Amino acid sequence: MRKYLIQIPALLIWSRLLFAVLILFLSFRQPADFRLWINILLVTGLLSDVFDGMIARKLQVSTVKLRRMDSTVDQVFWLSALAGAYLICKDFFQQNATLLFLLLGAEALTYVISFIKFKKEVATHAILSKVWTLTILATLMEIIAGCNSTWLFMTCFYIGLITRAEIMGILFLLRKWENDVPSLYHAFLIRQGKDIKRNKLFNG
Repeated sequence: MRKYLIQIPALLIWSRLLFAVLILFLSFRQPADFRLWINILLVTGLLSDVFDGMIARKLQVSTVKLRRMDSTVDQVFWLSALAGAYLICKDFFQQNATLLFLLLGAEALTYVISFIKFKKEVATHAILSKVWTLTILATLMEIIAGCNSTWLFMTCFYIGLITRAEIMGILFLLRKWENDVPSLYHAFLIRQGKDIKRNKLFNG
């Protein structure tokens, strides 16, 4: 039985790739109730992201490889959701192009720094970044539902900049690549050679 159970985290991770394809398909074809179905897929995708890590830690199969795969698939999922939202609500994206380019540029910069310094992608899974993910979900759902978002979009924008700045700080502090670094403070402790305590619910 265990050999089947330990496959669940990976299946949950790969399911988000399927959701990403479905979101893009629905956004392009726009069948009846497509907005509702896309938002259902977004929520389901987030839940799969939450549970894949929890189950992996419970089954003691939370490896570096799995965490790296989780981070990469997350990027594909959310970028697909963003692309889908753009296909549905082009006017909103054109009106907020400057802010979106700043945010996407900050996100890209974290990866540039990580690849230059460590030759690997970002997989810090910081706690504040998880908070940002919740605001991304809420903002995208609002945009997809009505092609508009005001204070929620701005909240997502500023939290995004703050969390990207934190990740850059973490990357600069780390002497070698690490996954599951909860915060900038924890990165400072790691740099000093101290052991850190990770939240069993949210980090490996």
